[in-house]
Amino acid sequence: MAPPLVDFMARKPCNETILEQLRRGHAKFELVSDPVTSISSHYTQRSPTTFLSENTHLFFARIGSSFGGGSAALKKMERYSVQKVTGDGRCLFRALVKGMAFNKGIGLHPRDERENADELRMAVKEAICDNEQERVQYEEALVAITVEESLKRYCQRIRRADFWGGESELLVLSKLCRQPIIVYIPEHEHTKGGRGSGFIPIAEYGAEYGKGRRKEKPRKVVRLLYSGKNHYDLLV
Repeated sequence: MAPPLVDFMARKPCNETILEQLRRGHAKFELVSDPVTSISSHYTQRSPTTFLSENTHLFFARIGSSFGGGSAALKKMERYSVQKVTGDGRCLFRALVKGMAFNKGIGLHPRDERENADELRMAVKEAICDNEQERVQYEEALVAITVEESLKRYCQRIRRADFWGGESELLVLSKLCRQPIIVYIPEHEHTKGGRGSGFIPIAEYGAEYGKGRRKEKPRKVVRLLYSGKNHYDLLV
């Protein structure tokens, strides 16, 4: 089971540094009771799919020196409509595909949605597993992967169609697709059994692409809903 939090003082360490700090006791695992507010170039955050058990409250793991300085925009409740996504193991990739198509005013046939979702998964595999030179561009994703398992094992698993995507894949795809992504949880999960009908943002990826860069137009955000047991839907 994945540790709920990895906390260390280095700003942008490599994988070997993190593992050595863990061995020496300089890095540690720690529990946090509140959702993580954001991800920036200085911090890496674990996936909302990281749980202690089904009966505990949500805990999110993050690699970073502190939790201070989070964006106020990521602490408020928001309201959207939920577009359900098929729960076949591809849900993260399906939700991203649906969201990017929706932002362009395009409706996808279920077959196209599935095929495009698999293409996103394989794009991550190619970036992380097949090209050593390209891999170094995704240091945060590599850290998130290798804290839990070996890169070899990860590269074996991601080839499967039922591979469950999460934090590492969002880190990669936000860059590959130049796509701003925000992940939410239902308000009632955040309030520990409350009945709120809104959504709380907990993680942000690729925010720079939503601002426009050079001659590139700003990209519309894709909003993903993480809820229940390892499932993503789309918010619109």
